[in-house]
Amino acid sequence: MDIQQLDISKVISPELVNLELQATTKLEVIEALTDLLVGNGAVRDKEAFIADVLYREEEGKTGLGEGVAIPHGKSASVTNTSIAVGRTKTPVEWESLDDKPVNIIILFAVKNSDATTTHIKLLQKVAILLADEEVIEEFQTVQTKEDFIKLLAKNQE
Repeated sequence: MDIQQLDISKVISPELVNLELQATTKLEVIEALTDLLVGNGAVRDKEAFIADVLYREEEGKTGLGEGVAIPHGKSASVTNTSIAVGRTKTPVEWESLDDKPVNIIILFAVKNSDATTTHIKLLQKVAILLADEEVIEEFQTVQTKEDFIKLLAKNQE
């Protein structure tokens, strides 16, 4: 699958976006975003998925800097590879490259069968997008879930 043809809109929907997360800790953020994934049918076992995400968090920083983190879990409990997005009211402590807290969290839920291909391509695509400071600023101010998804799907034309 060519990265240019990987359509982010296939792995995210408005039900997987919460721009007003009340979470105040990293674990609360991961739990809240996992609840969205469970509610959408993308994850069948909340506890197992959270354990997989936390395991991955121990392997290295997922905070990219500029207030953004991209935690991810490759897990047998994922039924459909998906992305859940949250924006918190107040920044949350997170291990990040610039050692600053984050308030935009893009959680990847990846099926084991997609682990080597789709997962890497999704991360690559989002990472390219997040290298653009203007895009990050827009993530901070965008008002609707639909606009957030449009921004995430940017650079796909």
